[in-house]
Amino acid sequence: MPTNLSARFCTFVLSLFLIAFALPAFAGPFEDAVAKFANDDFSDTEEAIGVVASSGNTLAFPIISALQDGRLMADPDSKKVYVTGADGKSIDAATGQPVASVPDSASAVRLNNRLRRSVDAALGSLTLQSPNLGTRLQAAQSVFKSHEETALEAVDGALAKETNKSVRVALGEARAAILLFKSDATEVEKLEAVATLKARGDQEALALLTGMGDQPESVTKAAASAIGSIQNSLAVWSTVQNAWYGLSLGSVLLLAAIGLAITFGVMGVINMAHGEMVMLGAYTTFVVQEVIRTRFPGLFDYSLFIAVPLAFLVSGAIGVLIERSIIRFLYGRPLETLLATWGLSLVLQQAVRTMFGPTNREVGNPSWMSGAFELGQITITYNRLWILCFTLAVFAILLAMLRYTALGLEMRAVTQNRRMAASMGIATSRVDALTFGLGSGIAGIAGVALSQIDNVSPNLGQSYIIDSFMVVVFGGVGNLWGTLVGAFTLGIANKFLEPIAGAVLGKIAILVLIILFIQKRPRGLFALKGRAVEA
Repeated sequence: MPTNLSARFCTFVLSLFLIAFALPAFAGPFEDAVAKFANDDFSDTEEAIGVVASSGNTLAFPIISALQDGRLMADPDSKKVYVTGADGKSIDAATGQPVASVPDSASAVRLNNRLRRSVDAALGSLTLQSPNLGTRLQAAQSVFKSHEETALEAVDGALAKETNKSVRVALGEARAAILLFKSDATEVEKLEAVATLKARGDQEALALLTGMGDQPESVTKAAASAIGSIQNSLAVWSTVQNAWYGLSLGSVLLLAAIGLAITFGVMGVINMAHGEMVMLGAYTTFVVQEVIRTRFPGLFDYSLFIAVPLAFLVSGAIGVLIERSIIRFLYGRPLETLLATWGLSLVLQQAVRTMFGPTNREVGNPSWMSGAFELGQITITYNRLWILCFTLAVFAILLAMLRYTALGLEMRAVTQNRRMAASMGIATSRVDALTFGLGSGIAGIAGVALSQIDNVSPNLGQSYIIDSFMVVVFGGVGNLWGTLVGAFTLGIANKFLEPIAGAVLGKIAILVLIILFIQKRPRGLFALKGRAVEA
């Protein structure tokens, strides 16, 4: 009996020794893969990425994410790998246990372009099953861009479970991108992949189809047909995109020029300080937002609604002051008026530099003006869209004011025949002051809109004064409909000429065309009618 007990004890001790020595051999594939990150070898790193991503381990996402961000540290001496966080805390990548500090000998795991694509694909695979809709969509798009074969199984699994239509479409496109480059994919699968990419029809799909390499003849023909179809579609969308950019630029030109059309048309004043009225409106927006940021941060989304009437009052009041103190003494003397308003513009610029400094000032976009959305193959930003709508609203309100109010009637009378209007009892000097104030106030409103898409600086107005004069002269002096048509015509023409001739030569070409046009029609597209005008 003692002999049997001693034999069993010896067997037990020997088993413990064997288990202890054999433990490293039984280390799981996940731990083995993590250890390969410390080998500083690109092929080992690529293999480790694939094993870790497909392991199903809860540490897989933190490890791959840290690798992408340069936060995966490997110690070549101990072969230990660590995940460092933004908060300074670190964990052992193999076990997930916190560590006090990362050894000094550890360095970030290196990546090359091929490995970065593998990392993108791995992250996409890991997040395809996320409960968050946006995360799944982004993951599918990431897999589409990387089109790594290792992600195919994860994509198929996600497709089987996905119920959201947009995510299913993105997953189908990702699957097509993988199959297109998969060497052992069948001809039928490749043809289906080509059809899917043709339906997507964007630049990324075009790039995949043109770079897919040697394929069966039927696939090559299908790809060639898809490439031609996508190129034609993209050419049409490029035209639509340029037209949208032209409308956007035209709305900015209209907003900047509409006030000048009023003062120039009614009073015949060449106001070189009109751009500074725009600049004052932009700085009014800056002041409003600064007050809201410091005292009422919850009202920031309403800052522009507060800034618009204030900018109109500030610029309009300064406009009336300029007319009463300078302009009214210079009527009928256009050269002196031009020089006086040009000097005034320099004074206003320097005053703003003294008060706010010469550097650009930050004016933020409210949440409802931030971001963009896709319409077909073009991108439309919310700030440009809202500025277009705002410009058309201002134009409509101004037309209604000129048509249905007493001031509008008097302004039209003075525009058509100043002497006859004065003989009918209209106080032309009062109309002049109010007209100049109205034009300056609208310029201030334009500054509010421009502050959302341009730098707010003392030189803001100088960027638009020449274009504003071109719009007014081209459309017809004093005619608001002419200003509208002129602004959008010049905006669209500019955007279509820029890709061909460049920005500078495009502007020169437009200026030359306007000069030639004025030679034929000196009064612009829509000339005013009236006895005084026709005389």
